[in-house]
Amino acid sequence: MPNKLAGSTSPYLLQHQNNPVQWYPWGSEALEKARLESKPIFLSIGYAACHWCHVMEHESFENPAIAAFLNGNFVSIKVDREQRPDLDHIYMQTVQMLTGSGGWPMSVFLTPDMKPFYGGTYWPPERRWGRPGFLDVLQAIFDAWQNKRESLLSQSEEITRHLKSSSQPKLNVADQESHLALDESLLWNADGWLTQAFDARWGGFGGAPKFPHAMDIRLLIQLQTRRPSEQRLHIITKTLDCMADGGIYDHLGGGFARYSVDEKWLVPHFEKMLYDNSLLASAYTDGYLLTGNTRYRNVVCETLDYVLEDLTDEQGGFYCTRDADSEGEEGKFYVWSREDILNVLGMERGERFCEVYGVTFGGNFEGKNILHHPEPLTAIAERLGISLEALWQELKTDKQALIEVRSKRIWPGLDDKVLCSWNALMISAMARAGAVFAVPKYLAAAERAADFIQRSMTKANGRLLHAWRKGTAEIDAFLEDYSYLADALITLFECTGNPKFIDQACSLVAAMEEHFHDEQGGFFFTASDTEELITRYKDQHDGSVPSGNAMAATALVKLAHMTNDARMIQLAEETLKQASALMHQSPASVGQMLIALDHFIGPSTELVYVAHDANAKKRALDHAFGTLRPRTLIVLALDEGALGNSLASSKLLGLVEGRGLAGDASLVLYQCSGGTCQAPEVL
Repeated sequence: MPNKLAGSTSPYLLQHQNNPVQWYPWGSEALEKARLESKPIFLSIGYAACHWCHVMEHESFENPAIAAFLNGNFVSIKVDREQRPDLDHIYMQTVQMLTGSGGWPMSVFLTPDMKPFYGGTYWPPERRWGRPGFLDVLQAIFDAWQNKRESLLSQSEEITRHLKSSSQPKLNVADQESHLALDESLLWNADGWLTQAFDARWGGFGGAPKFPHAMDIRLLIQLQTRRPSEQRLHIITKTLDCMADGGIYDHLGGGFARYSVDEKWLVPHFEKMLYDNSLLASAYTDGYLLTGNTRYRNVVCETLDYVLEDLTDEQGGFYCTRDADSEGEEGKFYVWSREDILNVLGMERGERFCEVYGVTFGGNFEGKNILHHPEPLTAIAERLGISLEALWQELKTDKQALIEVRSKRIWPGLDDKVLCSWNALMISAMARAGAVFAVPKYLAAAERAADFIQRSMTKANGRLLHAWRKGTAEIDAFLEDYSYLADALITLFECTGNPKFIDQACSLVAAMEEHFHDEQGGFFFTASDTEELITRYKDQHDGSVPSGNAMAATALVKLAHMTNDARMIQLAEETLKQASALMHQSPASVGQMLIALDHFIGPSTELVYVAHDANAKKRALDHAFGTLRPRTLIVLALDEGALGNSLASSKLLGLVEGRGLAGDASLVLYQCSGGTCQAPEVL
């Protein structure tokens, strides 16, 4: 008989609806039951694509003896971390505080008033690998609850005090004089730190497991436009090249896996997350504009094509995740034997394909092969005595044949939630790629997703909802939803010229200030009028996605320059100051905040294009997006009559007022930087 998760919208919760554990979703019913029965809460947090979450479910949550012990002595609550990032953040801090590390599945024990007293991640059902067995842990916790409750309650109070003190960052007084100035020294300090952390052999930063660090790559690209450096350029291109060569990239279907378990980018954790592919598509777009390397353009287009084909809802939103597992095995969908490839492509073409993608009879992953480039295509083409173009065309045909075979396999699971924040990241990536590469379908997908959020994830009062699935939108939005979406709408405005997007962005920023702003500077993660948890925190560190405060600062700086709004620049400055000590002390954890700082320092440039018609507007897009232009804001507008009609009520009127076409010109550029405007340029 299904448990209390049966009515959930989350695919992750629905995966557990038939467990013998009597799961509850997070909410008043479960919390009240714990209070009335004076039972501790077992809180389990994970997500649909989490491999070890699946393992713990099968080993422990489907185990009758473990389920019976949980049901008799605990109130068990299951949470999807993607639906409730606020809960995930609070209790992940607890686990990290208690154990020194974290991850999913996250397992935390709480008092009935939600205060944590013990936690960990994955526990096997019986003791192994140096880990205690889960049933042993449960029995020990229950015994302590029965016989040493005062000690547990005291411990929970102490942990909660620590959580509260760490949840609202304070300015480091000792650093105020020397390190809190919002100037270029913070940028060059970060540049030096990333240079030191760079893996010269395999690219990227740090060792295994190795994550893409998309925000850091984008920061380095922006710094390269400030002060060019051969060393920095090498760090950027080496990292982009090695990731695109590695198994972390799906060489058949496009798109990136979550991370690499080794330092070589070879063996991925095979899940494909929407946010990784959004952030990396944006990084490779920047890389293309910086270098002109067409391979980076191909990576962007293959990645976005994958998202359109596999992660897009028919109503326009983008899904969360394609799982790592199929048929109970991680990566089974993606790997190949050499024999399989030779059977599909034939001996001659198959052997050449195997040489290009490093496929051997012994394999490189559990007897199978993860496709990757062990050497550059140029070297292989030269060795084979054929042109690079001919080799590329052959591979394109061969990959399509293998895709058709792969598509007949059992697919990994799909988490078809639509999250506002993650969608905003993909809207930015799609819109900008559509403009840079002149691919209308990407721009159209970005507009459609933005309209979907406005239509299906926005309440009548203008407030956002965080999650949507199959027609149901729920959960009051968090700071990341407002800040990511505001930034995405600014990008969408730059790429389309439609002023509704900038007006919507301004409305989101106003709501952000009203409901999330802290008078001490910066923004809380949760709104002032939503569920009260044991602490209300600010997020400043980037994780797998940019911090909400960093994206708030990014959007505020852009909007302030576009609208000449002094309050917005004040809010941005306060937010940056709150993070200034962190930018100095731990720059690798605040890449997006440093990107916002780079724009804040400027000089900022505004490019206003006035076009006579749609053809001229297309030429304006080509001119605006054909060059890497960090710290630049782009305004596209039609002729003066259209300006008056479309922008009369817009916040942008001051930026475009009095600017129009001259003589027979069909396209005129007005360029201003640092408060100084150049003479109009006829294009």
